[in-house]
Amino acid sequence: MPRMSQNPPSLRPDLAPAARFSDAPRAGQPTIGMVSLGCPKALVDSERILTRLRAEGYGISPDYSGADAVIVNTCGFLDSAKAESLEAIGEALAENGRVIVTGCLGAEPEYITGAHPKVLAVTGPHQYEQVLDAVHAAVPPDPDPFIDLLPASGVKLTPRHYSYLKISEGCNHTCKFCIIPDMRGKLTSRPAKAVLREAEKLVESGVRELLVISQDTSAYGTDWKDRDEKFPILSLARDMGGLGAWVRMHYVYPYPHVRELIPLMADGLVLPYLDIPFQHAHPDTLKRMARPAAAARTLDEIAAWRDICPDITLRSTFIVGYPGETEAEFQTLLDWMDEAQLDRVGCFQYENVAGARSNALPDHVPDEVKQERWDRFMEKAQAISEAKLAAKVGQRIDVIIDDIDEDGIATCRTKADAPEIDGNLFIDEGTDGLSVGEIVTVEVDEAGEYDLWGRRV
Repeated sequence: MPRMSQNPPSLRPDLAPAARFSDAPRAGQPTIGMVSLGCPKALVDSERILTRLRAEGYGISPDYSGADAVIVNTCGFLDSAKAESLEAIGEALAENGRVIVTGCLGAEPEYITGAHPKVLAVTGPHQYEQVLDAVHAAVPPDPDPFIDLLPASGVKLTPRHYSYLKISEGCNHTCKFCIIPDMRGKLTSRPAKAVLREAEKLVESGVRELLVISQDTSAYGTDWKDRDEKFPILSLARDMGGLGAWVRMHYVYPYPHVRELIPLMADGLVLPYLDIPFQHAHPDTLKRMARPAAAARTLDEIAAWRDICPDITLRSTFIVGYPGETEAEFQTLLDWMDEAQLDRVGCFQYENVAGARSNALPDHVPDEVKQERWDRFMEKAQAISEAKLAAKVGQRIDVIIDDIDEDGIATCRTKADAPEIDGNLFIDEGTDGLSVGEIVTVEVDEAGEYDLWGRRV
């Protein structure tokens, strides 16, 4: 029976072993499949859609042949992501034939229907009602009121012990390489009470780690005109930190008020982890990107954060080969990396994106130069990571268990590791009695380039 397999299971939470749909569809129950591509924010959209459909009596199918129709939640951020989305739509059409498209690429319906004219409907990002209308038209609901009940915690596509919590939509930045504001609009923050209510329900249902996501987490609430505080993210983080779960902050822009989050990390309310999209370090490159050109001041902020919370882990992403990037500008980035000593780093080679203003910039960098710079950047990032992990040998740290395989090897994460994007800590003996989702203390006894090994204390 073919499964929806556009990405490897490790990158497709709807295919990962932990994503289990335990309720077998009853006879005659209409069923829907979901292919979820792209970032965690899109994954949350997929969970919300499936939860709504489940509440209306639809069954959720993990394979094509068991579904009456398939929803493909697409990504449209880069040309490579668009190509992957089109490929996923094509696979769903070939395997099932009845396909509804939503997500970021849905903002370009002609692009989708031009490649795949047989799709049933195309809706844009976070257009939940339009998706439901399209499903109703393709597969009319037929609920049994005595059987089809809404699960207390909704449908989740991640393991039971962690969950993404989206606190806002959209973005007010105007970065030239990005079209997210065009697709998802300006910043729109969810009410704090709604966010906290969802967080409380997740923790009550067994979630041990909340991964806070948005396009710009540190700007949360600044779109409210009559707000009581200047930066609502501070009280939101404090309130979530009181729920008893790990709270991990993603996509935090380094505004000055971020420094006020760090004491919460030092006090253990929020994980000492910041995911900050620096993108580059040279002021001229940042100016061409239309991003704040304050790399030197950023180093001062990093030093201040580490002074308040020495154990803080800093993750970031960078773009190499941006139009106009000179060898001197790239070398500045490498030198900045030596100074910043970031713990977790990702890097992308610049790609044109349809509709992005950066496409029109002069002096595009040749592909071979992009690749060469990417190799040099990653070599430096790897060396920094290896040295930082080596310094952890002998330390005792808390880890959360993500998986225990048939050989008894436990795959875990430390407070410095987010799911899918960071490293792991492995326990390869003495795991009897441990369970997925448990938080245990280990002593680190070995380190690699990106991963750790340890034993239970």
